[in-house]
Amino acid sequence: MTKMPADPSQSPAKPQLDVIIIGAGPAGLTAATYLARYRRQVAVLDAGQSRARWIPTSHNCPGFPFGLEGDQLLERYRQQAQKYGVTPTLAHVSKLEKQGDTFTATADDGQSWQAPIVILATGVVDRMPAMQDLVEAIDRQAVRLCAVCDGYEASDTDIAVYAPIDEAIRHALFMRTYSQRVTAVPTDDKAPDAELARQAAEAGIRVAAPARAIALVDGGAQVTGTDDQSHRYDTLYPVLGSDAQSALALSLGAAHDDNDELEVDDRMQTTVDGLYAIGDVVSALNQISVAVGHAAIAATAAHNRLPPNLRMSESA
Repeated sequence: MTKMPADPSQSPAKPQLDVIIIGAGPAGLTAATYLARYRRQVAVLDAGQSRARWIPTSHNCPGFPFGLEGDQLLERYRQQAQKYGVTPTLAHVSKLEKQGDTFTATADDGQSWQAPIVILATGVVDRMPAMQDLVEAIDRQAVRLCAVCDGYEASDTDIAVYAPIDEAIRHALFMRTYSQRVTAVPTDDKAPDAELARQAAEAGIRVAAPARAIALVDGGAQVTGTDDQSHRYDTLYPVLGSDAQSALALSLGAAHDDNDELEVDDRMQTTVDGLYAIGDVVSALNQISVAVGHAAIAATAAHNRLPPNLRMSESA
C-alpha cells in the first residue's frame, strides 16, 4: 500500500507563543528560565554557536568559585531551563520580520515562529588570529580571549597582547595589573601614538616587531616577528575586535553603535517596539554576569507588557 504524503495543512499547529528568544547562551537561557517561571510560552532558537563554548575554565562567573568549563556552564543553564519545560530548538534564524504587533522569525530551513515579543541574545563572534591549532591553544590557555574574565589567572606570566599597535599598548597597560612581563605585539608596522608609547615605556611594556606568524609551542604561543626573532609567551591575548550578530535587529531599523552592537533602554528594549536585546549583542561590557542581568530585566519587562496570565487552576 502506497503511503500518501502528509498534508501540510493538517500538521499540528505550533503553540501560540508569548516570546521568541533567539540565542541560547547564558543570556538567552536565563531569559527562558525567567519567562517559563512566569508561565509564559517561549521558544528558544539556537544556532549552537554560543561564545561561552570557548571558555576553558571560568573563575569569575558568580557562584562557581572553583571554576567551570564553558560547555559545562551552558549545560547547567540548559538543564535549568528544561526543568521548566523549555528545550532549545536547533535553528539558525536568518530572517526577522514584524507586521503590526507580531514578529515572525524564519530559520534557514523555512521553519517559522510568531510572537508579539522577541528577545535577541545572539552575541558576537570574536575575530581570531591566523594560527594553526587555535582550538588547542585556547584549551591550553596559551591563547585567552577575555582579559577581564581571566587576566587574574595569567598573573605573573609572560603575556603578549596582539592587536593594532595603539590597541595593543592600551590593552598591555591593562594587563600590567597582572604581570610585570607584558609585551605589545603589533599586527601592523605603524608608529604608536606618542603618548601611548611614553606610557608603555614608563610601565615597562616591551613593544615587539610586528607579528609574522603565531604557533603553539611547548604549551605557549610563539610569535615570530618581521625581524625574524621568535619569542614564546605563556599567554597571548588577541584584541582583534568582534562582529556583533545584530543583523536581524538592524534589518528592522534598530539603533546601534559603531560596532553594530544594539542600543537599548533601561528595560533592554531596542528602538524597535517589542524587540529586546541582551548579552554581548548589546552595547555594554561583555561578561556573563552582565548578560544574565540583562536577561532578568528583559524577561521581566516582557512578562509585564504581555496580557495577564491569571492562574485559574492548581494543576501544574
